[in-house]
This record gives sequence, structure tokens and C-alpha cells, in this order.
Amino acid sequence: MSQPPALLNSSGQVISPLTIARIRDGGRRGRMTGSLGGVNQNFFPYDAADWTSQELGGWYPQVRSPDSEINIHRDRIAGRARDLRRNDPWASGAINRILDSTIGASYRFVSKPDYRALRLYARGFDAVWANEYRQALEALWRTYSEDLGHYNDVNRRLTVSQQFRLALGHKLVDGESLIVAQWREDRIAPGAATYATCFEGIDPDRLSNPNMGPDTRYMRNGVQLDDDDVHVAYHIRKAHQFDWYNATESMEWEPVAREDPDGWRRVYHDYDADRFGQNRGVSIFAPALRSLKMLAKLYGTKLQAENVAAAFGLYVTSPYDFEMVRQALDSEDDDEAAFGWYQDMRSEFHSERDLNVNGVRLSTLAPGEDIKSVAPGGGQQDITPFAHEMLRGFSVALGTSAEEVHNDYSDSSWSAARAGIVQSEKTYNRRCDEFDINTASPMIATWLEEPFERNELPLPRNAPSYLEMRTAYARGRWLGVARGWVDPVAERQGVVLGLDAGLSTLEEESAKQGLDWEETLEQRSIEFHRMEELGLPRPQWFGNDQTASEVAQKPDKPSARAMRGQLS
Repeated sequence: MSQPPALLNSSGQVISPLTIARIRDGGRRGRMTGSLGGVNQNFFPYDAADWTSQELGGWYPQVRSPDSEINIHRDRIAGRARDLRRNDPWASGAINRILDSTIGASYRFVSKPDYRALRLYARGFDAVWANEYRQALEALWRTYSEDLGHYNDVNRRLTVSQQFRLALGHKLVDGESLIVAQWREDRIAPGAATYATCFEGIDPDRLSNPNMGPDTRYMRNGVQLDDDDVHVAYHIRKAHQFDWYNATESMEWEPVAREDPDGWRRVYHDYDADRFGQNRGVSIFAPALRSLKMLAKLYGTKLQAENVAAAFGLYVTSPYDFEMVRQALDSEDDDEAAFGWYQDMRSEFHSERDLNVNGVRLSTLAPGEDIKSVAPGGGQQDITPFAHEMLRGFSVALGTSAEEVHNDYSDSSWSAARAGIVQSEKTYNRRCDEFDINTASPMIATWLEEPFERNELPLPRNAPSYLEMRTAYARGRWLGVARGWVDPVAERQGVVLGLDAGLSTLEEESAKQGLDWEETLEQRSIEFHRMEELGLPRPQWFGNDQTASEVAQKPDKPSARAMRGQLS
């Protein structure tokens, strides 16, 4: 009868049945195993808490408040991010691409007052009033925001759209933007400012604790808080701390209240908070700073290798080494003299054969010589796949597609490019919406108080004051740049199908292209009536009593038999 197999321990000895029974009994009692691996499997219920493993043993990040994580190191992070923006083409191009896809050169406001909420106060608020109010408000805002004298800007340099673009650029690179409103009645004059409200963009570096003091319970890197942690004031240097020519002003701080006692908004501080209790922002470059810096070094090293290869592109080789020359000349007593004679012979050969045609020298080689070339880059491998992988990680941090960062669409199909655009649009829309909520809409709400005081806008009887219903009066949306098309024919047909099916509106589709739907319809009406005056036929794009889907369909191609019949 054969013996049953035995279990051996690490020393090669048989494990006794008593030990096996004890192990089984411990398993039946359900001892906690916790971790999937590691030495102390019974101590850590989560692998993420294990400090004994090789993967996590040296990783001890501290648990800190958001302000203690950011405020001490904020200037260093911002300085490195700006250095990348100035000197790294990938970083600079990515920021410009985001700004061009959000604010662009013109950021238009479309008023949409909440007349349903206002109707609770007076019955005169309806859709007809809302349309009349919208037209008047937008006309006044265009005149103010695009003023040729730039009186909307305290420094009289930028339009409102340009101020918005700079503010969003600060928010992306520095992590935050800062704009202060001023009331300047001294600028109102014929041919000068029309309104006293104007705005000044402030470099976020100037927002800091007075006298460079430490953070306290009510002061967080220039932001003054109250007992409810509400931002009540901002302490701003009168000049940048690095301006040696304004050394005195750079050490003077001016506290600016967030709001005046009557509710007039003065400061617009915008940043993306990652945690509750955060009072300053962080650059979007922060997660990718190290990778981008190392990628820049890699490009520098590759460029140096290419320069060396270009400088030493060709060289002449001889098939004879020192030993072969010594044996061929049979001069064992004076080896170096024999080799020197051979080198002199090569020099004389080349000096006596200076052949040229029309000033172009023809190369001649001594017997046995050959021309060798240096491979570009010293024979290094192509770094494009690696660089694209690094930039793909950078694009994930930015919330854009990889193709938008490295600008290489050679390996992308139409569906892949369209999928990337759809994902990027979510981030672009989110950035625009947050910028509108925190900066753009509050700024127009501050300015709007002045036209209301002057009675420049149409209002029904018993209308509530602007301060009572400021949110309803200032409600609207902002139109940025056009989204554009990857496949204009197919995508426009999809838009037409959505309109016919009631899944979208002309206002929504026009807004995606940076257009005002009412202006589009008015312009089409002008063009149509002008065509009728000139006796031109009615254009097909007007519909001709067909649905939009029918007009958008591609015309049927005639068959070969029909074409032969027409030719005969």
C-alpha cells in the first residue's frame, strides 16, 4: 500500500498532522487576512495603508489643510508655471489653444432676464418685455465693452473681452485671476467715458499678507476672512514685489473690501477649488511640471546630438591600421616612422589632386580609402513616440485631447478626432461656465447697476429695484468662439436632423458657433428680400416648402441607364 503524500516545511521536514490541524482550525475561526500581500497581512485592512511593502514603504504624504498645502509654496509653483509658459512651446501652445477655444477675441453677452421670477412682482414682465429689454441692454453693453477709448479699463488698454482673456490666462497659469472694480466719475465727459464703472486687472502675485506676515485665523495669503470664512477683503500690494523701481509701493498694502456697504461688488477673485476651505488657486501645470521640464531637457539633449552629427557628418577612413602598415613596409625597427610615411603619402595624394569644376571641388580618395557618414542624432532612436506619450499625460491634466497638444493628427481617424473633441468640449464648457459664474456675469451685474440708476432700460410699472432682483435682471449667457466642424457636411446634417426632431433649438446651435440666432434670422431676411428686389430665384437653403431634413439630404445620383437615355 502506497504512503500518502507528505507536506514539507522550508527545512525539508515533514509537517506534523497536529500542526496541520492547528492551521485548519485557525482558518475556520475566520482570522482577518486584510491585505492581499505583504508581511503584515493581518495588521492592515487596506493595502493603501501598508507602510511595510516595497511599493508604499517610502511614501508618507502628510494630511494638511488646503491653505497649508498651497499658500507657502504658491509663489514657487506660479514662477515655474510661468517659466514654462514663456519658454516651453508645448505649454505655451496648450494655453493659447484653451484661450482660443473659450474666450477667443470676442466674448459676447446675450441677455436672458428671468421674467418668470420678475412676474411675481409685476404682471408687466413677459416674453415681449424680455425681448425689448434684451435688445436695449445688449446695445448699451456693446457700446461700453467695446469702447474705442477703452474706458472700461482703468488702465485704458483693453476691451472687456481682452480683459476676460487675460483673466482666464492668469487663472490657468497662476491658478487664479483677480479683477477690481472702480468708480471713476471724473472720467465721464463728452467724447470720454459714458459710465463711471471701470475694471482693473491685478496680478495675483500682489495679493499677499500685509508686511509679508504668516497666515492667521482671519488672514490667508492676502485674503481676509470673517467668522464664517467668507472673503470680506483682499490685501493687495500697491506694486509688484519684484519692481525695484517701485520699491516703496511694493511694501505697502491696500485692503479692498469685497463689496461696498450698498452691495456694489468691487473684487472678483476666481480660482478652481479642489477642496473645501481653499482660499487660493493652483496652476493647472502643477501635476505636469516635472514631466514637462524633463521633456524639455530631452529635447535639448536630442538637439545637441543632432548639432554634433551635423558638424561631423562625413569622415574618410583607411583600411590600413598601424600593424598592417608596419608589415607591408617591412620596417619592424622603426614602426612609427613607417606609419608616418604612410600618412604623409596620403596627405601628398590629396594635396596634389585639387580638382574642381566651376569652383566646385571634386573629392578624390587615396587607394583603399572610403567615405563614411554619421547617422543623424548619433544613431539614437526616434523620440516621437515617447514625446507623444508624455504629452498625452499633459493633455489629460489640461482636459484636452492629445492631438490638440502635440498637433499631430496623422494617426487619428475621423471618429477618434471627433471623440476627442467631444471630451475636450466638456472641459471647455466647464471652464467657460465657471468663468462666467465667478467673473464675467458678476462684472456685468456690477456695471448694470449704473444703467438702472439712469433709467436707460425699459421697465414695467411696479418693477422691483435692481438691488432686489439683481440676479434676475443680470441673467444671461456668454457666446465665445465657434466650435467649428471636423466634417462640415455630416455634422451640419446632424444639426438639421436634431432641429427637425425637436432635440435642439436654433438658439442652442447658433450659440455653439458663436452666433446670435436672432441676428442670423434678421440677416437672412435682409438677404432674402434683397434677392427678391434683384429678381434672383429663391435660394434652396430657404426650404422651398420642404423640411430642413429634406433640404439637407444629398441629391440622388442618376443611374448609368438614365444618363445614357439623356445622351441619346
